[in-house]
Amino acid sequence: MSDDTPSDWLGTAEAAPDPTAAARGPGRPALPKRFYTAAGLADAEGGWRLTLDGRPAHTPARNPLALPTRTLAEAVAAEWEAQVGVIDPATMPLTRLANTAIDGVAPRRDAVIDDLSAYAGTDLLAYRAGDPERLVAAQGAAWDPVLDWARDALGARFILGEGVMHVAQPEDTVAALRRAIAATEGPFRLAALHTLTTLTGSLVLALAVLHGHLTPADAWAAAHVDETYQASVWGADAEAAARHALRTAEFEAAARLAALAR
Repeated sequence: MSDDTPSDWLGTAEAAPDPTAAARGPGRPALPKRFYTAAGLADAEGGWRLTLDGRPAHTPARNPLALPTRTLAEAVAAEWEAQVGVIDPATMPLTRLANTAIDGVAPRRDAVIDDLSAYAGTDLLAYRAGDPERLVAAQGAAWDPVLDWARDALGARFILGEGVMHVAQPEDTVAALRRAIAATEGPFRLAALHTLTTLTGSLVLALAVLHGHLTPADAWAAAHVDETYQASVWGADAEAAARHALRTAEFEAAARLAALAR
């Protein structure tokens, strides 16, 4: 989603520049006013198109804002309906992810697969603590069952390392994970997989969510075993907790997008 004029989404005539916006100087751009009465849906090739007051909406790159399933389209339309006064992209995670899928993932699918494949050799779950014992046990309890699933379901067998030194994974494992990425259907689920992976640092956890092996909540908790342990020892930090909450919301939105796009 863009913070620019309504023409970015609807393809209407360009609006006159806002003289007060320039006077405000640098910083977060002013949010555009809600310029429509109702968000709706229309049939589109291969799915449903978001409409605003009956007019077809576009992505920031001027592509049709079309969704592959009705449930996802309804969820995106609900985000637009929920806007009051102004349009705030921060409250529209599904719309932002849909725009990413359409504008960024669909035209460069191979590059996205390449980018995700790099995580096969650096997956969070392969790097273990040597101590203390409680953290070692917590990592094993959260991560070992997921690696067992990756081995059985995907054919990916990991070599575990201690600390942060790089551990080279078998070529067969990297190839198996790349096949799993490439098998992800459609740009929306691939975009979701990319977000799930980058937020956790674990392609395995992301694939486990995508395949329904883990709930988003369980995967997110597994990705933060170390942070949970540190907080139990040193206490919670307010700023870190706030950042964590924002990332949690993004993760949940990506998992929801993956589920609704199926």
